[in-house]
Amino acid sequence: MNRSIGFWLSRRAEITPRRLALVFGERRWTYAEWNAEVQRARHALRDAGVNAGDRVAALTFNEPEFLTLAFACWQSGIIFVPLNFRLSPRELTFMLSDAGVHTLLCGPDFASAVDTIRGEIPVRRYVCLRPTRGWTSWEEVVGKMPETGWSHPSREDDVALIMYTSGTTGLPKGAMLTHGNIFWNNVNGAHAFALLDDERTLVCAPLFHIGALNVTPLSTVQQGGTIHLMRSFDAKGVLDQIEQHRITSMFGVPAMFLFMSQTPDFARRDLSSVRTVICGGAPVPEPLIEIYDARGIAFLQGYGLTETSPFCTVLPREDLRRKLGSAGVSVMYTEVRVVDEQNRPVASGVPGEIVARGPNIMKGYWNRPEATAEAIDAEGWFHTGDIGKHDEEGYFYILDRKKDMVITGGENVYPAEVEAVLYQMPGIAEVGVIGLPDEKWGESVVAVVVAAPGVRLTAEQVIAFTDGKLARYKMPRRVEFLDALPRNPQGKLLKRVLRERYRQAPAVDASRDGQRELAR
Repeated sequence: MNRSIGFWLSRRAEITPRRLALVFGERRWTYAEWNAEVQRARHALRDAGVNAGDRVAALTFNEPEFLTLAFACWQSGIIFVPLNFRLSPRELTFMLSDAGVHTLLCGPDFASAVDTIRGEIPVRRYVCLRPTRGWTSWEEVVGKMPETGWSHPSREDDVALIMYTSGTTGLPKGAMLTHGNIFWNNVNGAHAFALLDDERTLVCAPLFHIGALNVTPLSTVQQGGTIHLMRSFDAKGVLDQIEQHRITSMFGVPAMFLFMSQTPDFARRDLSSVRTVICGGAPVPEPLIEIYDARGIAFLQGYGLTETSPFCTVLPREDLRRKLGSAGVSVMYTEVRVVDEQNRPVASGVPGEIVARGPNIMKGYWNRPEATAEAIDAEGWFHTGDIGKHDEEGYFYILDRKKDMVITGGENVYPAEVEAVLYQMPGIAEVGVIGLPDEKWGESVVAVVVAAPGVRLTAEQVIAFTDGKLARYKMPRRVEFLDALPRNPQGKLLKRVLRERYRQAPAVDASRDGQRELAR
């Protein structure tokens, strides 16, 4: 049985060719039309010398060509690499080089940034979605290609995606997700929430996230439903889409649903078509649950990571209030448990590290055998680095992050990466980066700085120094100053003490426009 992702679309084009598959603004494709476009993209890749196992990357907003290129790769044995368009050129240089990307598809908004690093990356072919000086356009590459395909079935264990995650040492790691990982994740999802063949799923979260790419869009293709794609998130635009197209499902992070609820006419909007709202990236605050509950919409929330494709646990709708704050129970074909430092399961209520095992667990980290061995033990358990507990009924709770990761607006930020940049700033003697609760973003990135003797620094100077060196969501939104950082007798920075000290102080949002920042 062919479980490769590319097969799902080609098979749908055979059995439901006239069903509406993809909608983007005024543009729309049936399954037959979309698969024909994918075949043209496959021919273009082959003519460019891209072979099975090579890597092709995309750096765009949510565009139909992003998904078309992804399926062209998956139908050709090529590895697709979605890139976070919020990253700085320096960060993109590392990822493009680490993955050894052959061909890069770029949105026109990001072409100039890529042009500045062309001499540092191994990319052999540059394709832009629109005509852009110095780039080959998508239409030039794909437009005249034939629509007929050829057979190149991928095996279940072949890598389909390399998705980069933030690195605890400042270097991102590329999680290798196989066709089988994605297939089994969607089987897990089907048992947790049923997407139907009349599904109309709205995709407005960035597709470079595993949640946006693999929570509803790919499952919708399997079911033969319709993907309604938005270029980027816009609260009013999402509500317009729900009303206009009678949207039945969508995925988002809590901040997105918060912004939607804050639109002036939210209470009057017709949301009656929505059957499934899946929220990830951070726990859903109780006030937000109540707002949507009043509209007859219950959040389906859970816990997962890029490395787990992403489902590990899901909180059933009926338990949303009874188990408020829980990440839910393990999904059908994935084992989850909490272990101590000797990898032994702990009793209910006892904190420990959350580990997971199942067919949705990544193959490993690209070019990182040591990191892979550290993350996945000999028995196949993936060590998440998150601290949690479970209750007597088997419901899991996330307590803390073993490596101090910050989740802001659904984005993962590792303090070590931010600290590495700030230590380059003249006048900074010490710095500790923590995450603190934030009403909009779930958490804010906060830098606690010790200035060098005789140096006076301002919060604005510190934040400005990171601009262009880090993605905007990784930049500190708040800066605090101390004479010395708290450390234990061994010299280890006590971030717990910093979090306790500053937790009650008001957070300052450095972005001028919260929704615009989330969209970008």
